[in-house]
Amino acid sequence: MEEIHATTIVCVRRDGKVSVAGDGQVTVGTTVMKHGAAKVRRLYHDKIIAGFAGSAADAFALFSRFEAKLEEYRGNLERSVVELAKDWRMDKYLRQLQAFLIVANNEKSFLISGTGDLIQPDDDGILAIGSGGSYALAAARALMKYTPMPAAEIATESLRIASEICIYTNDNITVESL
Repeated sequence: MEEIHATTIVCVRRDGKVSVAGDGQVTVGTTVMKHGAAKVRRLYHDKIIAGFAGSAADAFALFSRFEAKLEEYRGNLERSVVELAKDWRMDKYLRQLQAFLIVANNEKSFLISGTGDLIQPDDDGILAIGSGGSYALAAARALMKYTPMPAAEIATESLRIASEICIYTNDNITVESL
């Protein structure tokens, strides 16, 4: 089976707002299989935003586990991501999943890596994952530094820039903001 390249996700925090944006392209081998995949969604009574990159099936499995943690810990984002990261490192099945998650609420943002690492953003409040993640990260940092744009616009424009560089990223962008 050919490798699935499934996205670019960026999280931007500015002026008390947080936005997570993702593109819609799913690529299998050299074929674009889908243009409008939904890789960013709201969770836990619309109080948390999550986006995934990597294998779509693996990411959906992680979404499901993360949602269960949110329910178990009554929406406590930090506790939920710590517990998911612990499970990811200790569970043989989870360690095989090829996916990354970015999750955010009004106060904090986290990246959960495919190895179960838990990462918070630098002081600039920006996180990015996926095949075009480094392009989106660079663009978001430049836009944050040199423009007064709000978080949602920075997230959208940084993904648009990444889509012009990365063949696994398109400009069919979904943005969720809190």
